[in-house]
Amino acid sequence: MLLRRIHKVRFDTFCRTTRKMSSFSSTCDILKLASWNIAAINNNPFEYWITYDNVGYNKMMDDVQQFINSPGDHDVKVSDIFTDQMFQDLRTRMSGLGWEGLEETEAKWIEEFKNRKIISGFLKDEELGNKRLASMPDRITNTINLADNTIVCRPTPINCYQKMFATYDEWWNQWLQFMFLEDITVDVKGKLKTLKVVDLLIPITKSKYPAVTEEEERISLPLQTLCQAIFDAILVHMLNTVAPNEWQELRKDLCLALNLKKNDRTLDILETSYSDTDVIFLQEVANAFVSKVKGNALLSSQFHIVVPETSGKRDQNSVVMLSKARFQVASVCDITSMVYEKFKGKSVPVAEGDIVALTVGLANSEKSLLVASFHGDTNGLATIPVLEAVHDLARNDLGNKHALIFGMDANTYEHSKPGKTQDVKEFEAFYLGLGIKSTWGQPINPQNYTTFSARTFLQTQLNKASSKSEFLKKGDVNPKDFILFYDDQFESDGKTVKDNTGKISYTENMVFPTLEFPSDHAVISATIKSKY
Repeated sequence: MLLRRIHKVRFDTFCRTTRKMSSFSSTCDILKLASWNIAAINNNPFEYWITYDNVGYNKMMDDVQQFINSPGDHDVKVSDIFTDQMFQDLRTRMSGLGWEGLEETEAKWIEEFKNRKIISGFLKDEELGNKRLASMPDRITNTINLADNTIVCRPTPINCYQKMFATYDEWWNQWLQFMFLEDITVDVKGKLKTLKVVDLLIPITKSKYPAVTEEEERISLPLQTLCQAIFDAILVHMLNTVAPNEWQELRKDLCLALNLKKNDRTLDILETSYSDTDVIFLQEVANAFVSKVKGNALLSSQFHIVVPETSGKRDQNSVVMLSKARFQVASVCDITSMVYEKFKGKSVPVAEGDIVALTVGLANSEKSLLVASFHGDTNGLATIPVLEAVHDLARNDLGNKHALIFGMDANTYEHSKPGKTQDVKEFEAFYLGLGIKSTWGQPINPQNYTTFSARTFLQTQLNKASSKSEFLKKGDVNPKDFILFYDDQFESDGKTVKDNTGKISYTENMVFPTLEFPSDHAVISATIKSKY
């Protein structure tokens, strides 16, 4: 009863404040919304260019850029770095797993990989990048959230691996130990499973990554394990060359500031700046972060958090946080599976966890909502099919009985590549055609960026790397984040607020994440008023 009274006081205070500040009429049919891709999978302290006043760090990053852009004599053969003996070590470990395709993988090692140059033939190979043979296993094994809310990291320079290795051979022994011998316990769809790290790997499919051949899809488990090992070996070799005495200590320092305290900083922003919000749409959320929210006294008392029942192996989920004061949380019904049903027989690049959808009743009201959160694929090609599916679900399957609000990282682009990336203006035209509007108002401003970042050369997708001089050209500087609603159900004053500081304020042309703001996406927030 006390908690209910507290919620009622907060709700009444919110209504009075909204009536004073909003241009809407003086009713309480107003919802305060926020959407944020918290970028849970970014565990590489070197991935993004940052402002850091450290001579050693800046020299190392410049030297890495030079090493990759103009390698000269450093562009040696892969087999000079990852030797035949190392391949045999790897095959011995893989042979005990029952994987098919080991002979074909060895043939590819001999015929395709060992004689490639480490920079021009491997790190810079665009086709290899498109196949995700190194970036996909890195995404899964880079930093793993365990069931006890601790993490383990693969022995590679591009995460917060805490052990040191004095020699190259010592690194390789630690790598094999981590991937094949150590037991880890993880939460898989609500069940605890103890397994080896290598058991987490998933096949790379041609349907999602067309550059992959049918044979490569069939042998993708051993093939991506090999590519991951080669990739890590090249990174260790490169950093041992340009900064042998500095790079491991620099990584420790950056990890403390940018990564190990990332969840705590994200929680702090939600608690201090967005705890009075009615619906928070989150994307790329790890299960460990969900546990932290549920363990936070303020947030757990004020919000009911909904994770999709179809949470996937990538531990990268879309989530909805509902105000307990504004919603009948007992009425929540997860209908995510109904959205995925719409994709059967279609080639839509969505994975388990990318979408969460639910219906829920408003408190003290007969009205109910369809609430959805979505994280688009890198190119944004799933965004329109997903919106179309949710629209069909709302208007047809559910009989238009629930008012729709939809927060998303749409991964839309100011300058798109036809057929390859989703243009933001085309996306706007599509949702307007469905009778849907965004809180940005119309027309959309393609230069109203919600991402302003650029990747360095110390990460798995070098096709996305940007030199300092190419930041605006090659960086991720785009209008990606949206809150959508039906025009016949809600109205917005078009005053969406961006936040890249954690203080409900936005600094234009500032690179982020920063030491204070832990994501490469801005938070967006807005209010909408019911029209029904």
